[in-house]
Amino acid sequence: MELKNYWTAPKKGILSHLLKWVNLRPEESDRTWLMFAFYTSASIGLRWSEDSTVALFLDEYGSKSLPWIYIASAIMGAALVILYSRLQKIFPLRRVIVAIAPCMFIPLVLFSLGLHVSYLSVFIIFVLRLWVDAFYVINDLNTSITANQLFNIREIKRAFPLISSGILVADVISGFSLPFLLLFVGLDNVIMPIAGVFISLGAFILFYLSQNYPQAFPDTPQIEIEAAQYSQKRRLFGPIKRYAWLLFAFFALLQAIGVLIDFQYLTQLKSNFQGKDIATFLGLLGGITGLCELAMQLFISSRALERFGVFVTAATLPITVGLLMPLTIPLLGLLPWGNSHNLLWGLVILKFLDELLRYTFVVSSGPLLFQPIPDKIRSHVQSLAGGVADAFGAGTAGFVILITLWFGRRLLPTPIHESIMVAETVLVALCCLLVIWFLRSRYVNLLVLSAGQGQFSGADVDLRAFKQAVIKALGEKGTDTDKRSCIELLSQIDPKGVSEVLAPLLVKLSPELQKPSLEVMLAAGVNPAYLPEIRTFLKLPQNSVTPEVFALTLRYVWLAESDPDVNLLEKYLREDQHSIIRATAAALLLRQGEAMHKVAATRTLRRMLTHQQEKERMNAVKALSEAVHLQALRIHIPNLLQDDSLRVRFAVIEMIAATRLEEYYPALLGGLYYKSTRNAAMQALVKLENEALPMLVELATNVYKPEIVRIYAWRTISQIPTLEAIETLWQFLETSRGNSRDHILRPLLKRLQKEGLLGSVEQFYETKIKKFIEQELNFISEIYAAYIDFQNQLESYNNYIDFKTQETLDTYNSGIRTIAVISLLNRAILELENDIKERLLLLLQLLYPIESIQAAAFNLRSESVVNLARGLEILEHTVKLQHKSLLINILDRRSPAEKLQYLIAAEMAEYQQMSVNERTRSLLMHKNLLSDWCLACCFHFAQVARIRLTTEQVLESLSHPTGFVREAAIAYLNVVSPRILIKILPQLQKDPHPLIANQVKELIK
Repeated sequence: MELKNYWTAPKKGILSHLLKWVNLRPEESDRTWLMFAFYTSASIGLRWSEDSTVALFLDEYGSKSLPWIYIASAIMGAALVILYSRLQKIFPLRRVIVAIAPCMFIPLVLFSLGLHVSYLSVFIIFVLRLWVDAFYVINDLNTSITANQLFNIREIKRAFPLISSGILVADVISGFSLPFLLLFVGLDNVIMPIAGVFISLGAFILFYLSQNYPQAFPDTPQIEIEAAQYSQKRRLFGPIKRYAWLLFAFFALLQAIGVLIDFQYLTQLKSNFQGKDIATFLGLLGGITGLCELAMQLFISSRALERFGVFVTAATLPITVGLLMPLTIPLLGLLPWGNSHNLLWGLVILKFLDELLRYTFVVSSGPLLFQPIPDKIRSHVQSLAGGVADAFGAGTAGFVILITLWFGRRLLPTPIHESIMVAETVLVALCCLLVIWFLRSRYVNLLVLSAGQGQFSGADVDLRAFKQAVIKALGEKGTDTDKRSCIELLSQIDPKGVSEVLAPLLVKLSPELQKPSLEVMLAAGVNPAYLPEIRTFLKLPQNSVTPEVFALTLRYVWLAESDPDVNLLEKYLREDQHSIIRATAAALLLRQGEAMHKVAATRTLRRMLTHQQEKERMNAVKALSEAVHLQALRIHIPNLLQDDSLRVRFAVIEMIAATRLEEYYPALLGGLYYKSTRNAAMQALVKLENEALPMLVELATNVYKPEIVRIYAWRTISQIPTLEAIETLWQFLETSRGNSRDHILRPLLKRLQKEGLLGSVEQFYETKIKKFIEQELNFISEIYAAYIDFQNQLESYNNYIDFKTQETLDTYNSGIRTIAVISLLNRAILELENDIKERLLLLLQLLYPIESIQAAAFNLRSESVVNLARGLEILEHTVKLQHKSLLINILDRRSPAEKLQYLIAAEMAEYQQMSVNERTRSLLMHKNLLSDWCLACCFHFAQVARIRLTTEQVLESLSHPTGFVREAAIAYLNVVSPRILIKILPQLQKDPHPLIANQVKELIK
């Protein structure tokens, strides 16, 4: 969801500096200021209502009745939150969030009017106190849900601290203004009309927001959305449910901490003040606290969230209460020997710290915890796990206070049971920290699941149960396609035990399944124990068994028997036999027969290899793969490699690898050049294992070979199942840079993933990977510096062109051409940035769980800012590198200038502005790191801008493996050094690339 409705266009100047101070981006400012205005206005009215009702309640009932208020408030709050959640299902969300505040305020007006009725006033004061507490819960929940709809997971880290500071501004305004209101309107008239005006203003702003950003608020009621999203909810139901319960526990415990502190604080307040004095004290303390909270929220909270993460900031309150409170009790005067004033001021300080952290760090962190939940059901979960939890925590804390007071008054003196309540507060805080620890472990997992990037791993399969399932599937009715898939999967998961499962089932299987079954059994290695089941096919009438199955049976039986009778194979050499049976028998005779047998077999295979029919040639070549000595048949291989049939060529490639014909290994490498034979050549080279490594490395590192061939050479190396192959990849990964590193990284990742080694590389390799990441960050700083210099100095360089070219028309044409070429160069630089970012994500997959990094990469590639934010959030909670925040800023959508500033601040780069001449030469010094297109653009720009390059830079580019780079270097020489070009033109005529040939021909003319 992209929200681009800006009602104030941020301009450079005071506004841009203000946004920077509060850590806000221009595209977020409109929504943020509107939400801030709404929350401030509504909170001012609520704060006046709360302080006045607290004073009325304490004056009428005293502090002893506070636990009953907590319990009753919890029941009412939970009921209203459930009603609020139900309304979201019945009505569209935009109507609910706008209407809830006026609907909550109407009863508040009626209750305040009832204060003037003498026989109702006692009851009204009690209900009024309950309703204001419930109003607070609903308003905070409404604000949080609205913010989650308007902002994505990264935006809300920056925006919500500023939004939530609205309540702090409200504290300051209402706190310092309440004493004056009490002088003019009295305690009974604060709610209506004074508070009502501000609450109505907040509702109007929220209405404007819902109309101005319609894409953020669905028009469909939640119950219809849930039906449409049923399959997604069903898949995520388990993880979401567990995560929601943890959120429920977290918010309930936080509320319990607040209630326990609030009770002790108000108890002491009642002991020292009366009536209006209580309201005045509450107002002044609220104002002072609000000023401190406001400063922290505006300038610290969002930066703390981005730097330390949601869980560290959320844990600040329970850490302060649970760990620091016991240490500061003697200093705050909370011990039994403290006098009443010490106890009061100690609790005032504790209340101050609680509100300071609760309404800054904790409030800012709260909405973020709901972001992993899919947005279609987030508001519903947030209503229950957030709103009901607050009520439950308050009610539970009220019961705890009642029980503590009841036992304390009967068994212990007052100072002792006050200390017990402090211990209870500490215990609840420690439980809250434990819940945060569990939440953190599930947060990223749920983000990854929401991104839909979970993967199946065969390592988690119960092998015994899987074998039983395969036997059952093969024995029951079903399609051959499904059964073939079972056989293939079994051969991959348990290649050694595949024969044990398939041998007893062979006769029962269809001929279409018998062939793949025998093939995987042969691949697993012959075993005499299974000969009785396989010999059955030889005893059956030959016309009842397919030729392919019969041939495979012959091979298995004659290879498995310790002393086979090869004379029996001669009858299968007759012309009336199927070609595959003749070829198989001939290959077995070449392998196991006497001299006479080998002569007959050679004669048979020679006729087949030169036969006009494709099937004859192909079956003969396949059979040769099983022969030990090819003898006189080798002379046919060159012709077979040029055979018109693609299937015959495939079979020849496989045969060369199977029989280790070294003189034909170049033919295997040649197969990588053509798409039609590439897969067959790769499989053949993999069979050679370490024997193929030297020639594959030579091919992969030869920059003059086609790039696609080099890519497949590295892929082939990665598929060779030896330690030497993987060591080769690591070795060349260290020395490669740019695109060459990409070509090695991708196959290396697949190899490590297949072996289950991703995310757990050795310390030696981990250090190297971190070094690679630093190399990429260092180079990307050069990219940003070049981009900035070209952008900033383009206008001044156009003036330079005007000076160099005297004619007006030439000046105009030169300027236009310069602008066009530098624009191309800048685009090439940004494309290079994208390549580096992709490479960084590939490197991260070597260090951290591949599911998490792939999910992050998938979201980062999206055009949606919501998906981008989710990807960055996954990285923030997955990556543990020293430069994590820098890495996230680089992957974010920020301007090159901003990213360069982050690199400089992290001491990963130094920037000094250069002229375009110097910057172009500097870029070409990193020619091995530049893409071919970027390198060509540098020469084209140097050509139109008359930039002097070094002789070495030009000559090296003239011999570059890519044609359009050589073409750009020649075009540069034609303008800058035509004399040198004339001398080397005869040599350039020999260039094989048609682009260069045409260019040289034109230059000679």
